[in-house]
Amino acid sequence: MSRKIRMGMVGGGRGAFIGNVHRMAAALDGQIELVCGAFSSNAEKSKLSGEDFYLDPSRVYGNYEEMIKTEKSLPDDVRMDFVSIVTPNHVHYGPAKMAIENGFHVVCDKPLCFNLEEAQDLKKVVDGSDRIFALTHNYTGYPMVKQAKHMFKSGDFGKIKKVVVEYPQGWLSTYLESTEQKQAAWRTDPSKSGIAGAMGDIGTHAENLAEYITGLKITALCADISILVAGRQLDDDGNVLLRFDNGARGILYASQISAGEENDLTIRVYGEKGGIKWRQMEPNTLEVKWLDKPKEILRTGVGDLCPAAQAHTRIPAGHPEGYLEAFANIYRNVAKCIQAELAGQAVDPLYQDYPSIDDGVRGMEFIYKVIESGQSDNKWIKF
Repeated sequence: MSRKIRMGMVGGGRGAFIGNVHRMAAALDGQIELVCGAFSSNAEKSKLSGEDFYLDPSRVYGNYEEMIKTEKSLPDDVRMDFVSIVTPNHVHYGPAKMAIENGFHVVCDKPLCFNLEEAQDLKKVVDGSDRIFALTHNYTGYPMVKQAKHMFKSGDFGKIKKVVVEYPQGWLSTYLESTEQKQAAWRTDPSKSGIAGAMGDIGTHAENLAEYITGLKITALCADISILVAGRQLDDDGNVLLRFDNGARGILYASQISAGEENDLTIRVYGEKGGIKWRQMEPNTLEVKWLDKPKEILRTGVGDLCPAAQAHTRIPAGHPEGYLEAFANIYRNVAKCIQAELAGQAVDPLYQDYPSIDDGVRGMEFIYKVIESGQSDNKWIKF
């Protein structure tokens, strides 16, 4: 390849949080460049955002339909290669479906869609194409998460018995959506977020991380879902009992009203011989605990780690690798897959490791089952 992979973006204009994260992550390896975008549903705001990013004004669009149609008409050596979708949940399905149908690859923020029907239909579209679809469950991008996954897959701990995953935040401990806080407003609005609040926003990350590390699938759940801030329309706290397909049991807790907590996603997994603990706020460290010998501390970039952990480690040991690097690992892997396709070459399987459309549908099914259980007297729901 003699050029960078060209990215278009839907959403992420002035004032957006996650758009900046995606742009920084995509740019980190120097393999991707932003060439166009429809950065807002407001055409003027989209234009101004394009100026912020120093883009050619002719490639800053008023809506995603215009962007996809126009980009498709451009010559091969100019048009975008893939679309990054960084909008609120209710504007995931439309641009993702249109992009795939017009021959573009897609990277989409999570959860996959506004509702389960959209997710299932989008899966059909993706499965019927040869296009890449990646979902930014970014926590799967950390080297120590990949090391944990490798150890369980290798059978180091024997049969998995227990999974405990928690994701506490405290930023919605008050009725923040009554102010002009944009992130709080759309994430607690059923017309934009869908049927779930905290469980859709961060509960899906916990669910995805549990299945990714263990290689297991949740088969049933029992949920207690709450709205603990008066006036709020969607859940802000939830506790879920889990059953997995190998017989293991689990607990998932997701909360955005745990006052004082920042972003403390933590997972513990226990097998017959031992287990692991990993915290997103200390991501370079993986605690390995054994039944019959002292605890071990594994560190990013140190010692004989698995190939996947090594391939996703960027800098020498002792230099913190965090949120942006994990995000960037997804974008880099997608870029490598696109580069291989354009060059007619096979891609190293290590770089085919990114969350897929199937992970997105699992996340949407999880949301629906959790809310169904939370609202029902028949608590155990098959998943």
